[in-house]
Amino acid sequence: MNTADSNAGDRNPFFAAVTDGNAWTARQRALALTAQLSEWSTVGELTSKAAGRHFNSISATHGERLRATFNALTGLVAEVTKPRASPLALLGEFRAYATDRAQRTILMADCLRERGDTFFAHEAAGCPPVLIYDYEIAVDGRQLSRPCNYMLLKITPPEGVEVFAWKRPYVIIDPRAGHGAGIGGFKADSQVGVALKAGHPVYFAAFWRNPEPGQTLADVARAEASFVRYVQEKHPDAPKPVVIGNCQGGWATLVLGASNPDLTGPLVLNGAPVETWSGDVGSNPMRYNAGLLGGQVQPMFWSDYGDGVFDGAWLVLNFEMLNPGRTWFRKYYDVFEKVDTERGRFLEFEKWWSGFFLLNEPEIVWIVRELFVGNKLARNEARLEHGRVLDVKQIRSPIIVFASHGDNITPVKQAVNWIMDAYADETEIKIRGQRIVYMVHESIGHLGIFVSSSIAKREHQEVASTLKTIEALAPGLYEMIIEDETQDGAGKHFTVSFSERRLSDLPGYGDGRQDEVPFGAVERLSELQAELYDICVRPWVQACVTKASAEIGRQLHPLRLQRGLVSSRNPFLAALPGAAQSTAQNRQPVAPDNPFAIAEKLVADAIEQSFDIIRDVRDAWYETLFFSIYATPQARWFGRNFNFERTHKSKDELIGLPEVQSALLHVSSGGFVEAVIRMLILLADARGAVRRDRLERSARVLTKDEPFRSLKTDQRAQIIHEQSLIVEYAGPAAIGTLPDLLRTPEERRRAAEVVQFVPGLLSDMEPRTLAMLQRFRDVLGLPPATMDVLTDPLSTLTEAAQ
Repeated sequence: MNTADSNAGDRNPFFAAVTDGNAWTARQRALALTAQLSEWSTVGELTSKAAGRHFNSISATHGERLRATFNALTGLVAEVTKPRASPLALLGEFRAYATDRAQRTILMADCLRERGDTFFAHEAAGCPPVLIYDYEIAVDGRQLSRPCNYMLLKITPPEGVEVFAWKRPYVIIDPRAGHGAGIGGFKADSQVGVALKAGHPVYFAAFWRNPEPGQTLADVARAEASFVRYVQEKHPDAPKPVVIGNCQGGWATLVLGASNPDLTGPLVLNGAPVETWSGDVGSNPMRYNAGLLGGQVQPMFWSDYGDGVFDGAWLVLNFEMLNPGRTWFRKYYDVFEKVDTERGRFLEFEKWWSGFFLLNEPEIVWIVRELFVGNKLARNEARLEHGRVLDVKQIRSPIIVFASHGDNITPVKQAVNWIMDAYADETEIKIRGQRIVYMVHESIGHLGIFVSSSIAKREHQEVASTLKTIEALAPGLYEMIIEDETQDGAGKHFTVSFSERRLSDLPGYGDGRQDEVPFGAVERLSELQAELYDICVRPWVQACVTKASAEIGRQLHPLRLQRGLVSSRNPFLAALPGAAQSTAQNRQPVAPDNPFAIAEKLVADAIEQSFDIIRDVRDAWYETLFFSIYATPQARWFGRNFNFERTHKSKDELIGLPEVQSALLHVSSGGFVEAVIRMLILLADARGAVRRDRLERSARVLTKDEPFRSLKTDQRAQIIHEQSLIVEYAGPAAIGTLPDLLRTPEERRRAAEVVQFVPGLLSDMEPRTLAMLQRFRDVLGLPPATMDVLTDPLSTLTEAAQ
């Protein structure tokens, strides 16, 4: 019977195919089961890592805060129970406390009323920039061929400050992320202030509250390019403008550089979210919003709700929800506690924070789709408009990236990981002639990166002072390190060094990027939801909205309503200004050591900590839920085609680039300039890190000494790039052909002295640097170096030329 069945199977190919197709061996089943378990283990790994880090953070942070509160409470009990001169003394202290707090309440209420009045006055004026500097409108974006609501402001230097047209101009792009413009020049010690004090002309890219009809991000990018061209025309004798982008102005600066690679000078990105999928497991909950809140559907719906216009107040509310204990309680309590001195500062900041701006639907959808959900800019997939793909590798200007571990809106990985996605390795950065410098602060918050006075005096000042040095660096990836300050009588000074880095040295490289894989499913789901909404829901929503209903909806937004209810428009507050004036005249502040005031501060700390505990538990649940949904095998499979990385070329493949082939044809071509630059690049490769004193000497030689001084910035950059390619690809020939560039004994002697002058004393040189220096002299037929070169060998020639 079995034999007959077997023969029947042989005679029936279909039956045999079916049975063979379903017949798994034990090994095949084991492998399939292992693969499935491996996929599921990723879910457990990510969720357990997230939960564990959140639990440890909550335990450590709040445990320490509770201990501090308990110690303070113990001290308060001792203060209350200590013997007093009179039994009624404690009652007198309570009376003083009650009087002070009643007065503070009136003054605080009047402060909030003034904030509401300022809010309405600011909106009525069109929400102009909150710059503390005078300015004039240099270019009105509404008058361009493709109009938009952007404008270029020329900053007027304050009295006593002189700027020079021949110095490199600064163009600052502020973020349009719900708030208005001007935060980069909000204080005297700011990005604007640093540049003005150094004598640089400063321009500011600002914007009006309402976008132009039909305005897109492509229009904005074209307007910003027009602004930079205008600045160049006004300063023909100056180097190309440095463009500084704050927060979302940072990725806008990258877009500007990628779409106009020959237009700008150095690009500075401050707290810019470029690689938006990146972050740390156990923190940075904002990156999960797209997966849990609907992706593109959210801005599409709220834009339809606003009759085609997206209300930036929703973005501001999103920022506030990141730290509700601070934004909804502590910020106000701090003003209440210092209402006699902090009122002005609070109102100045709230004028900017409460200036809610609008975006057209295509603008906000592009930002969400291409950047925050699609993460496409670094992967060369973002399209500014049809047929116009953005490629950050096309940027030729130096890029300076500033990030901070204390930034919970733009984590360090979001600010720097795009470098890993854009380039195969640090060698490709060199080959493409790019200079990327990153700098990481340990603790400053997001706004502090471009608002803090201490950052302006330190980081921004040092960046501004080393731009020429950065341009004189050989192409590559560097970390800028600002070391401890030293006193020098008249002021503060810092030691700056540039250390050459590999991609593996970037912050967070060792953590891996397994946590980014689930975002592929988020992107695909977002695309599907957007299509379904556009086809099935959007027509009904748009049919129910009018201009009037959209404006009513904006006025009823919680943040606007909050300010409107506490303003002079509320008739119940009519008596408040007079009461506040009378209170201020009869002020009776309580003593700082009043036990009831101390007790109140403890209660305030407890309230803030309660908010923080709720926030931390929310964030833990948020992240765990995200990975539980999107890290599953099914979700990973669902998003598999949206997770591919950018195609990277190896060093051998890049040799086919036209600039590489051109450089290799010129190994033996050139003269004194090319030879010195080539030798300096070889020395830099030998030593790795570059101290500031050596950088200053190198920058002096390449920018202030003849014959280098006569070179234009672009010429100098081109020569440095070409010589870097020769060093990278030609190897020993780069050294062996030096006599072909330096033809006379005098040229060879002078070039060797210049190259020795840059690294400094022979006794301070690293062995590799000294060995390379001696090799130069041997190839050039010169005796070994035994004497230090203490003065610039080219200074005499430069003075003679002048």
